Amino acid sequence: MKRSILVLLALVLIISGALSACAKKQEEVGGELEIFSWWTSGGEVEALNAVYDIFKAAYPEVTINNAALAGGQGQGGNMKALLETRMLGGEPPDSFQVHLGRELTDSHVIADRMEPLGWLYEEEGWYDVMPADVVAIASYDGEPYSVPVNIHRSNCLWYRPSRLAEAGVTAPPNTWDEFFEIADKLKEKGIPAIAIAEQDANGGFSGHMFENIMLSVMGADKYRGLFDGSTPWSDPAVTESLEIMNRIYDYANPDYLSTAWGDINDRFVSDDGPAMMLMGDWTHGVLMSKGFDDYEFIAAPGTHQYFMLLSDSFGLPKGAPHRANAIAFLRIIGSREGQDAFNPIKGSIPARTDGDRTRYDEYLNNTMDDWANLEGTPSIQHGAATSQAFLVDYDIALADLATNRDVAKAQELLVAAAETAAFGQ
Repeated sequence: MKRSILVLLALVLIISGALSACAKKQEEVGGELEIFSWWTSGGEVEALNAVYDIFKAAYPEVTINNAALAGGQGQGGNMKALLETRMLGGEPPDSFQVHLGRELTDSHVIADRMEPLGWLYEEEGWYDVMPADVVAIASYDGEPYSVPVNIHRSNCLWYRPSRLAEAGVTAPPNTWDEFFEIADKLKEKGIPAIAIAEQDANGGFSGHMFENIMLSVMGADKYRGLFDGSTPWSDPAVTESLEIMNRIYDYANPDYLSTAWGDINDRFVSDDGPAMMLMGDWTHGVLMSKGFDDYEFIAAPGTHQYFMLLSDSFGLPKGAPHRANAIAFLRIIGSREGQDAFNPIKGSIPARTDGDRTRYDEYLNNTMDDWANLEGTPSIQHGAATSQAFLVDYDIALADLATNRDVAKAQELLVAAAETAAFGQ
């Protein structure tokens, strides 16, 4: 009798445990998944939708709320502002797009708003398939806090062979001296040499260009020294870089101060568009989405031995309303299947080292080779090298240069920004 009761109790406990597990699973899976991003342009939308399609197939019971927000001139200013409000108010989305590195660390990790993800890296084997340098950028105090979905390259010079040919130019520039020689020939034909968009003050287009000019002038070690205090922002190499940037404006589309970053790709592909554009390799995805093929790529002048890197990633906010759904999403964007669906459309390469190269075109295969073989340097404009607070001041300085063309003043602003950021302290 006693044994029968014990058996019965055991069965009750087993059934109860099974029901509890089922209930837990039902609580974890289903409902909504809210994802914040600034991906609303051609190439970006389609790439993110490719990941959503994989998620929907795996979790049809989950409704995705794609809370993408346009604006902010290419780096998500509007989305970041709304995200900050939500995070401060204790109402985070389930996950959100963020540039890998200090953009996340300084804004949300140090403020204790994010969950560490080392356990997820262990479960998914990501420590084995993602480069240690990338994991290090994703980490704070040795613990990763976001999952990189891609690797982008900042130092890309896109050019239109047909526009160069109109000025008798057969090859793009490898140095800034060559750039200005070509720019003079284009100017004689009434062709803007380079596309620039500075409509919104502090929008960051010039900031993107300037980081690559500094890399070309300084080299990698001195460039990295800007962020640990070993290279002062008063250095003559910064002055020389500002002078190059200032001179470039003379060869840009004349209306660069009234052209928005979001419109620059349309300007570039127009019949009377500029011949070149210094922009990241997401441009490849955007131009493909437009069905445009009169373009080629070369590393930005003077940076052929470097890979100025940035990465988009997603993290797990503390208090995410649908935490299990968010974790399921992170598993997919970190998976080989997810990254091989996303990156060929986005115009980027996978953060993983085991991507299926047959899924990628010639340009992206070449980029994978460059990523493996070139020296990597962190982007300022896209959150890898510095805090968001410094980036705001950095962009103010470059916007001032674009508007007032005063090199000395722009450098003063950069020196002040670095003192506020206390690099090296």
